[in-house]
Amino acid sequence: MGFVVAIDGPAGSGKGSITSILAKKMKLNSIDTGAMYRCVTLAIIRNNIDLSDMEKIKEVLDNIDIKLIKENDNQIVKLNGEDVSKEIRDNPVNNLVPMVSSIKEVRTKMVELQRKMAESQDVIMEGRDITTVVFPNADLKIYLDADVEERAKRRYNQNKSKNIECTYEQVLEEMKKRDEIDKNKEIGALKIADDAIVIDTTNLTQKQVVKKIKKLIKREKQVKKLEPKIYSERPDNTRKRVVKAIVKVVLRGMYKIFYRVEIIGEENKEKAGKNGGFIICPNHVNYIDAVAIVVFSKEKVRFIAKHDLGRIGPLRWLERLFDVIPIKRNTQDLEAMKRCLKALKNNEVLAIFPEGTRNGMEKNEKAKNGAAFMAIKTGKPVVPVGISGTFKLFSKVYINYGEPIDMSKYKIKGKEKESQEQATKEIMDNIVMLTNVKK
Repeated sequence: MGFVVAIDGPAGSGKGSITSILAKKMKLNSIDTGAMYRCVTLAIIRNNIDLSDMEKIKEVLDNIDIKLIKENDNQIVKLNGEDVSKEIRDNPVNNLVPMVSSIKEVRTKMVELQRKMAESQDVIMEGRDITTVVFPNADLKIYLDADVEERAKRRYNQNKSKNIECTYEQVLEEMKKRDEIDKNKEIGALKIADDAIVIDTTNLTQKQVVKKIKKLIKREKQVKKLEPKIYSERPDNTRKRVVKAIVKVVLRGMYKIFYRVEIIGEENKEKAGKNGGFIICPNHVNYIDAVAIVVFSKEKVRFIAKHDLGRIGPLRWLERLFDVIPIKRNTQDLEAMKRCLKALKNNEVLAIFPEGTRNGMEKNEKAKNGAAFMAIKTGKPVVPVGISGTFKLFSKVYINYGEPIDMSKYKIKGKEKESQEQATKEIMDNIVMLTNVKK
């Protein structure tokens, strides 16, 4: 799979024009997914096919040939060998494409074609479900948004430049209806992916939006290039063990001096570890709290951390030294999951932040079920941890380990999702309680 940039957003948010500019500037192949659905719609119109006639629609899909060709920096859309670039933008197609794109068979075929296009090239794609359905594991996901009034104004000006007769009020009303249809589709509904970066373009110029996304693309390309190093595991040998021991002693001393760290409930880890590995679940208050957990633990603790931290050289070195497991957050990172489950089966100690981000509880972020899932699947206990303190220099930081939680009661066949939710709630309730340390 090549490098994939996926851009979602409602009509008039600037997806098309922004994608086109970025494709040229960042040397990415632009695949206009909307144009592909429009081609299917045009084929249905030309063949006078009723949208309820699935046999004829399937026949169109089986024989359709869509090509997106670059000519003099312009995109030429060809349907079965014919240039239909202008015709797919006319009103008959505009009016019918929302219904056509909602047909399951149409979406399945288009997703198949779009994924195939990205197999051997670096691409940038825009569409209304590109980050959630077509490429849920895209290297970079962007959700472009803007107030509906601003989006209607842009579309109205666009129509005027193409000599399309309309009023602003008409465009605004159509835009509102389109938003409602797109958000409530049974298949391919418009929604924000969990790990998408939302950019509100209401008060931004096109140039400002392009600049923001260019920076993000450069960063993610760097991460992609470094992935072999980020995901590689450093062999456990004498040299590594000696270096790790020295680093732990140095860091522990620094934390004692600068943050006056106090450990409470250390015996609870010993209880959890009687029968092998376990999972540590702390709250996440600062980017350096994970280090404190590791260097003050007698056990070897393997943290699970977002993979893009590995783009920073010194952090990558520390992560490999302490066998951190990198994970692509909010995606189905099967490689990371396999490593975690293998570590637990080997009776190792894993550490994961259920909040998923710093100060997640304060931000009212929904806790992640990853720790609960792994604990239930492997039968390993969870040790909740409450971290109290700001990590300001010379302030006091408390790391409070709670009683191990037996997750076996949540292993209920047929109710996996509900059980994980309940288990996560119990973990978070314990973490909250453990942060209330008497200081």
